Amino acid sequence: MTDKYGRRINYLRISVTDRCNLRCRYCMPPGGVPLLRHSDLLSYEEITEVAGEAVALGFDKVRLTGGEPLVRRGVVELVAMLADLDGIADLAMTTNGVLLGEYAGPLKWAGLLRVNVSLDTLNPRRYEELTGGGDLTRVVAGIEAARAAGLTPIKLNCVVEGSTDEPDAQSVRRFARVNGLEVRFIRRMDLTSGRFWVVEGGSGGDCRACNRLRLSSDGLIRPCLFSDLGFSVRRLGARQALELAIDAKPESGEACFESTFSRIGG
Repeated sequence: MTDKYGRRINYLRISVTDRCNLRCRYCMPPGGVPLLRHSDLLSYEEITEVAGEAVALGFDKVRLTGGEPLVRRGVVELVAMLADLDGIADLAMTTNGVLLGEYAGPLKWAGLLRVNVSLDTLNPRRYEELTGGGDLTRVVAGIEAARAAGLTPIKLNCVVEGSTDEPDAQSVRRFARVNGLEVRFIRRMDLTSGRFWVVEGGSGGDCRACNRLRLSSDGLIRPCLFSDLGFSVRRLGARQALELAIDAKPESGEACFESTFSRIGG
């Protein structure tokens, strides 16, 4: 479908959970955030229904996000359910990579095509500091497992404070070059102030070319990351929520006060 600004909307990003096994300082406030009740989360059947309706409207690209999608029990089953939908040409996942060593093979078998891995530094101490205790060796092992399983091309998502000249960003760039990976540099965003930039090495943040909707883990179709607009699939039904979100998609992002990255999905 095409929105009122002439953009073809064909990309659905699905947040499967608001939970994460890391506490990255740019995503999770020091005191944490209130977590959803299990009953508030969409079931895998509900998610698949929404994706099916999206495909019927012309969507052909789906990405699973979180929180951290691999912490939700049975996520491989969800991948298989989505892979069975006729019309999805690109089924991908964004993960922090901590559990990827365990899941890469089953995800590929279920039908996942590729992964993006969040990686902001190659310094183990710095990684532990940035992620609230994360283990860099597990992430590197997860990337290797993804390569072995054929979840390629593997892209690295690297958050920078202000510039790709920062030492952490440069270490990620070198790692990507040596290992034949792609890297996307994402300048740190702020939902409530509406501060965001175009992703270096990707298309995110370019409002003129934005082709995506987001399905939050609590069942809202959100037309823009930097907006409080959301349409409930449980209240309206998947088809109507999708159509209303496309119709309401703003020309550009402004600010979001009523949700968080962990709930909406990155």
